[in-house]
Amino acid sequence: MNSSIRNILAVASLAIATQASATVTFYEREGFAGQSFSTENEVRNFERFGFNDRASSVIVTSERWEVCDDRRFRGRCVVLRPGHYPSLASMGLNNRITSVQPVRRNARVDENQYAPLPPAPPRDNATAPVMFFEHEGFAGRSFGTDERVGNMVRHGFNDRASSVVVLHGRWEVCEDAGFNGRCVILRPGRYPSLAAMGLNDRVSSVREVQSDARIDDERYAPPPVPVYDSRRRDNERLYEARVTAVRAVMGTPEQRCWIEQEQVAPASSSANIPGAIAGAVIGGVLGHQVGGGRGKDLATAGGAVAGGFLGANIGRGESPAQTRDVQRCADTPAASRPEYWDVSYEFRGQEHRIQMTNRPGATVTVNERGEPRS
Repeated sequence: MNSSIRNILAVASLAIATQASATVTFYEREGFAGQSFSTENEVRNFERFGFNDRASSVIVTSERWEVCDDRRFRGRCVVLRPGHYPSLASMGLNNRITSVQPVRRNARVDENQYAPLPPAPPRDNATAPVMFFEHEGFAGRSFGTDERVGNMVRHGFNDRASSVVVLHGRWEVCEDAGFNGRCVILRPGRYPSLAAMGLNDRVSSVREVQSDARIDDERYAPPPVPVYDSRRRDNERLYEARVTAVRAVMGTPEQRCWIEQEQVAPASSSANIPGAIAGAVIGGVLGHQVGGGRGKDLATAGGAVAGGFLGANIGRGESPAQTRDVQRCADTPAASRPEYWDVSYEFRGQEHRIQMTNRPGATVTVNERGEPRS
């Protein structure tokens, strides 16, 4: 075999190997949730794999892939570059993909055929053992890291963190760059508010604490809420488990107070009965607008009594009685939104329970052991 033939075969082998390593994964729901389907080869009809018109998001691991809304790469087609596409709706292909094929590396593709550029892959948050969030309750933008960060300015997250999740390890967070200023140690868990430790919007540097390092108890932050690592593992197959029960768990009640005017009863009077009834209704409506939760019912009753007493004097010829301000209080829920949801689901004949920050749908995503995955 001459050298030219060997070179041709080598190039062909490299092309085949590169093509075989190219992968694309489709997900049933937006945000890479639900059941998934991966392939390294062209698929002319998704019906054969039970995934026709079901894809809502996609991850392209390598190379370029052409997705089409009809069989055998017909209909409307777009080319996807490597990246994370959390929603196919933006390109008009949500629940419409029927076929897919890899694009040859040397193939020229018109720019109009490409899908919009995907956002930067959530590499940090997908694998990071510590994640910071812009708002309390793990909301807003996030930043994750698996290495020491001496100055968060470089990552655009300086003095922005309001809550944090530590999946594993111990991490020292400091209010100044270079691990200076006030620092606290975070253990694995969920910290829904950094305000409790005086670091809301003040974290500037973070680093992992060595596993054998001894830490004084006073350096630790208050105990966190337990955390469960629900991230999907590599090549882990996912399933949908049926939700059997959902219970909203509210936060700790807090006390709310309001001021009511209480009328001082005259020494002797003749009550006006129709006026008393009208006053009770009006007072009840006013009282119902003051309180909240259980306090609303108490306020309604209090308003009804006060209003009835006021109404009893309507129509009298005598001068109005004197009034005085009275403070009333009642316990009400801390927030109208549940603190978390206690969820039960069934998978392969066994019941499981988890706590979730949002109310689930009819199913939850789990792995083959029934462990929840996000």
